[in-house]
Amino acid sequence: MRISGGKARGVTLRVDQKAVHRPAMDKLRQSIFSSANAWVEQARVLDLFAGTGSYGLEALSRGSAHCTFVELNGRAVTMIKANAEIVAKSMKEKLDTRILKGDATRFESAPEAAPFDLIFVDPPYDQLETLTPKLFPIFDQILAHDGLVVFEAPGNFEPAAEGWTLKKRLGKGTDQPTACLLRRAET
Repeated sequence: MRISGGKARGVTLRVDQKAVHRPAMDKLRQSIFSSANAWVEQARVLDLFAGTGSYGLEALSRGSAHCTFVELNGRAVTMIKANAEIVAKSMKEKLDTRILKGDATRFESAPEAAPFDLIFVDPPYDQLETLTPKLFPIFDQILAHDGLVVFEAPGNFEPAAEGWTLKKRLGKGTDQPTACLLRRAET
């Protein structure tokens, strides 16, 4: 798995197969960043169910100002820290990151923190039905007014909630990973 664009383009990330079940595919990640480019530069990013940290690290490589990573698996948290060091070394700069070991469905941003402009969500597919309803109230609390949520899910699943609109779906196939670009519904 490699960073596909920005200052750390081509950098190989570590993948601990015992810590992550399904790393984000490079091709899908490239499509996401092509479509979400307007939200990346100087953005405050949140990477939920972060796994390897590839979404957040890709965003930082492409010019995001900050990324908070949230991951429950301790081995994956260690991997994210190692990958962040690899990307920072490649970029020759200190990255503004916060790496948290915790349950993404219970994430709370500090009250004084600015809202997130871009949120990546890559939950375990076998838990989508129970996790999804817990996530949208979090998005409502921490996403900037004009922010974007990128929700990875199989093609036969549509993450939806009242007040949200699916703007675009990237990827093909019902059992293949796809990315749903979600925005708040315009009122």
